[in-house]
Formats: sequence, structure tokens, C-alpha cells
Amino acid sequence: MKVIGLLGGMSWESSAEYYRLVNERVRELRGGYHSARTVLYSVDFAEIEAMQADGRWDDAGRELNRAALALEAAGADFVVLCTNTMHKVADQLTDGLGVPLLHLADTTAAAIKAREITRVGLLGTGFTMAQPFYRERLAAHGLDVLVPSESDRETVHRVIYDELVHGVVTEDSRERYREVIARLVEAGAEGVIYGCTEIELLVGPEDSPVPTFPTTRLHAEAAVGYALGKASLPPTA
Repeated sequence: MKVIGLLGGMSWESSAEYYRLVNERVRELRGGYHSARTVLYSVDFAEIEAMQADGRWDDAGRELNRAALALEAAGADFVVLCTNTMHKVADQLTDGLGVPLLHLADTTAAAIKAREITRVGLLGTGFTMAQPFYRERLAAHGLDVLVPSESDRETVHRVIYDELVHGVVTEDSRERYREVIARLVEAGAEGVIYGCTEIELLVGPEDSPVPTFPTTRLHAEAAVGYALGKASLPPTA
């Protein structure tokens, strides 16, 4: 079994989900007392969040690069970045890294294409929805990506940063997300990406009239498949 390098802490709420999902998947596939071989590097999210807010993405990239190199030094055979938003700095993160990065957008695209869906709605942080780094990576896989209106993006982002990263889950916010999802479907989305690792704490497949793509679960399952030699890395864009 390859050693999975989990680069988390953004937030630790979602990183805990990664750890749980990875180990549940190994138990499901191998049974008995088996669990995943992992190394975890958890950053201080307050520092990363401040860099995001100030637009200091180069600083964030350097910090995550240091973390990724530390994972490699600790024995990780590949790196799983446990956040959608920070894939914005994926190129910096992999600078000088001798092991592969399992890119979350590539994993997500592979799952969407396997369902023969081409037009998807994207929920995530304001950075992920509004900036091109994530949408363009998906588009390079042949997907047409829809994002919510500006006001809906503000709602989705606020719930993530004011509630979900702090472990706060409310029925009111779940209803707001259902409304945003419905509007994406009305605009033509054939599926919806839960493109922030905390979103799965709030909504599930039952909250959408079309198929959903929970990136945390998809990423964790792809990591286990690769670690156990049951799957190769997904095609890159």
C-alpha cells in the first residue's frame, strides 16, 4: 500500500472527513483490520485564510510547497491537497516535489465524464467559483461549467467561511444551498459539483434534483484506489 500524504488543515473540519473517508474506503476494499497508511500535515488555517483575503497567493503557494516537501520527506508516496480552493497554487506546491499530486479537479472531471455529463454547476468558495483556475481545469477536460449568480456566490461563500469551517451546520443554510442548486439546474446544469471540502458537511445527493459530485469523497476514494494499485492517477487536463 502506498503512503497517502494528506495536506490538510484548510479547514481541519474537512481534513477530518478526508481521514475518515480514506480509512473507511480501505476497510471496505481490504476488510479485516486494514486501515490506510497516511502521513498528515495540517497547516494553521488562520494563516492561509489571511493570505487568501490579502491576495497573497504566492506566499500561500510557498507555504504549501514547504508542507508538501515535508510530506515527501516523511515518506508520502503521493500528495492529496485536502482543499479545492488552494489548488489555485498547485503549480507552486509541486515545485521540486519528487512525488505526484493527485489533483482534485482531475479526479472530479473523471467522475463527471464517467456519468456522461458535460454541463455542471459549481459550488465552492468565492475564489473557486469566480476565479478561472478551477473552472478552466474542468473546461480543459471538455466540461461546460456554470457558476451561481453573484448574490448566490456570496451566500455560498459566507456559509462556508462563517459556518462550515467552524463546524456549524444549520437547516436554514441547507435550504439556501438547495435554492442555489435549483437555480443552477434551471440554468441547464446536468449535475452539481460540491466544490468545497466543507460543503459535504451541509448537503448531500438528496438536496439536488440532478447528480452531485462530492469532491471530498471522490478525492479520498481516488487516493485509496491509487494507494492500493487498483487505479492509476486520473488524466491531467
